Amino acid sequence: MGKLSHVDNEGRANMVDVSGKSIQFRTAKAEGFIKLKEETINLIKENKMKKGDVLTVAEVAGIQGAKRTSGLIPLCHPLPITKIDVKAEIIESGVRIESFAKCTGQTGIEMEALTAVSVGLLTIYDMCKGVDKEMVMYGISLMEKTKSDTDIKMV
Repeated sequence: MGKLSHVDNEGRANMVDVSGKSIQFRTAKAEGFIKLKEETINLIKENKMKKGDVLTVAEVAGIQGAKRTSGLIPLCHPLPITKIDVKAEIIESGVRIESFAKCTGQTGIEMEALTAVSVGLLTIYDMCKGVDKEMVMYGISLMEKTKSDTDIKMV
């Protein structure tokens, strides 16, 4: 295993210095799931949850979460996010959330994509906890991460 990038020579937490890295177009996709009871799924489909439209609120919450990632994860860099897209869809066993994040910067945007999914799932949990005591969030994962060169130079 190689040297960990987020610890210094004494083993203390350390934010990586990315100032020498080139600015690149970067994207990331993530997904996650929440298992729900059939009655809960039906209430969401019929928009009968007391707290409102579960899927729409989860999508907006995911966007908000992605924008706050560097404030939540101590060693994440604040990034100039250019796009966050969060989609929540009902599946047979519950809800699947997928996120897409995009930026132009010196480090990846995968943590923002993962945070978007996580916050979206937590929002569903919060909105449904009054009717479903058996919910389980699972499968939060990075599906894709890309970077490509740009003409942008640091000044």
